[in-house]
Amino acid sequence: MSANIGISDKNRKAVAAQLSRLLADEFILYTKTRTAHWNIEGKDFHSVHLFFEEQYEQLDEVMDSVAERIRQLGHYAPATLKEFLNLTQLSEKLGEKNDSQGFIKELLADHEGIIIFIRENINPFANEFKDAGTSDFVTGLMEDHEKMAWMLRAHLT
Repeated sequence: MSANIGISDKNRKAVAAQLSRLLADEFILYTKTRTAHWNIEGKDFHSVHLFFEEQYEQLDEVMDSVAERIRQLGHYAPATLKEFLNLTQLSEKLGEKNDSQGFIKELLADHEGIIIFIRENINPFANEFKDAGTSDFVTGLMEDHEKMAWMLRAHLT
């Protein structure tokens, strides 16, 4: 059954398409953060290992909320690795060294890319697509990513 929520089918489809891109980015970032957690090496191993765990747990919740928002709009969320790789703006490859500074710089760049993507969509969601709910939703996600980016940035020397 179609979602009758006061947003045209065309606009819900357009918003869901952008949210699908966001979900793909979130999944790639989640995977890269998990990879960093699993493969970190160095004298700061323990603390950074735990820090990455906190971050990927947050990203897991973010992914779920984005997928659920897509469903609220009456569309299906992408859910295959192939779809995610086709939709993402991020690279799945991490740097050569498994040290905290390398992982943190890469993850920070990805968070900042997602922040920019979200920021570019806040007003179009509300104004062009008449979906204030999704605009508000992604504003909250942007703030979450800004905090996670700040935490990453604080680890850099």
